[in-house]
Amino acid sequence: MQLVEQYAGVGSLRWRNGTLGPIPYRIARYQGMATSGLPVPGVHRIEGVVTLDGIADAAALVGADITLELEDGRTLALTVADSAGRVLAEGHGPGRGCSCC
Repeated sequence: MQLVEQYAGVGSLRWRNGTLGPIPYRIARYQGMATSGLPVPGVHRIEGVVTLDGIADAAALVGADITLELEDGRTLALTVADSAGRVLAEGHGPGRGCSCC
């Protein structure tokens, strides 16, 4: 996996039927690469931290699928891994039974 992008800023977090914010974040996106140096479609990992300080029921977010809206308007579908706000998402890569690759 090769680091291809890093994001940092203040965005918002969508969870269930609501939006929480402002949420500071630091995110890194890694891309799977073939030995030829070309990216492998669908093979990626997104990891980072969102600051959950001040969120009333932050512990309920652990294990939850959330959508992080970045400052520039892009969104990332992530899973909250722990109460410290660590988030991650992984791509599956070709050959795993999907119709996308």
